[in-house]
Amino acid sequence: MRLTSLDVFRGITIAGMILVNMAGVVDNVYPPLTHADWHGCTPTDLVFPFFLFIVGVAMTFSLAKYTQDNKPTSAVYWRIFRRAAILFILGLLLNGFWNQGIWTFDFSSIRIMGVLQRISLTYLLASLVVLKLPRPGQWILAGVLLIGYWLAMMYIPVPDYGAAVLTREGNFGAYIDRLIIPKAHLYKGDGFNFMGDPEGLFSTIPAIVSVLAGYFTGDWIRKQPVQTRTSVGLALFGIGCLIIGWAWGWVFPINKKLWTSSYVVLTSGWALLLLAGCYELIEVRLIRRWSKPLEIMGLNAIALFVASVLLIKVLVRTKIGTGETAISTYNWIYQNIFASWAGNFNGSLLFALVTVFLWWAVAVIMYRQNWFIKV
Repeated sequence: MRLTSLDVFRGITIAGMILVNMAGVVDNVYPPLTHADWHGCTPTDLVFPFFLFIVGVAMTFSLAKYTQDNKPTSAVYWRIFRRAAILFILGLLLNGFWNQGIWTFDFSSIRIMGVLQRISLTYLLASLVVLKLPRPGQWILAGVLLIGYWLAMMYIPVPDYGAAVLTREGNFGAYIDRLIIPKAHLYKGDGFNFMGDPEGLFSTIPAIVSVLAGYFTGDWIRKQPVQTRTSVGLALFGIGCLIIGWAWGWVFPINKKLWTSSYVVLTSGWALLLLAGCYELIEVRLIRRWSKPLEIMGLNAIALFVASVLLIKVLVRTKIGTGETAISTYNWIYQNIFASWAGNFNGSLLFALVTVFLWWAVAVIMYRQNWFIKV
């Protein structure tokens, strides 16, 4: 069984990720296209957890024959570990690409964690949970991870900072990351200054539940008829998660960079609502013409993500002009082709939209050639 609505959901998510990554290079960007500075949640903050949720839904179908009567073989575990390793290595390559020179990787200071690394670890650990634990145990573990992370972050004191300090450097997760990962390999941007990481190891613990939430959703969908009541059920679950996540946020703030438990529940709610809409239109009502471009992007999501990040690095690192007047290729295109007539904010938005369209064109070519890159 292939869930076309999931491919469309994935396409929406990769298009959103390219959009916000491209728009966010400059300072003049509309607020919904930027991450919340710290506590809070913007539309941009939904993109990454949507990817993890999608990974979980897809796992439902890829692991289905191993989670009931059949037992997974060593070859199954090998495929899971291999995929996780490839994703992690790709993330390292993206982190190291063109930090000093185009062919130079500074292994002494390369950032260890990142987006693909988090996808890798959460996929690996969630897969092991699904294959090793019965369903009640999976639910119990998900709850333990969320509640345990909350209690640890709020009640375990950090040396020199104390307990319940949810700053970039003073939170318990950053402290654990500094104990495990050498300081030079932590994130230096966004005010972290090598004192923590927005995709750190400790905050990967609740991110596992973002994947498991997708898995629970996909497993439920597989057992339901293709009817509107299934879409309604997804929407109701989503609304319930939004309420719980919002309420939890009063005592454990919603925060992407800490991947707080309230953030996991809230973003899972939004993911359920978007999936419900896609499922109703595509699977139930068979209204699919609008979704084909997004489905095409969703079929090569990882390839488009990696290629788009590499392109941004090339545009930012290369220069046009000489001496002190030289500016990055990105800024030259932004200023001369978009901002010069559309204004700064509209210019950054248009630049990002054009980039999404270009990557969609690449996805169309790959689709027509039957090139589907998977790891």
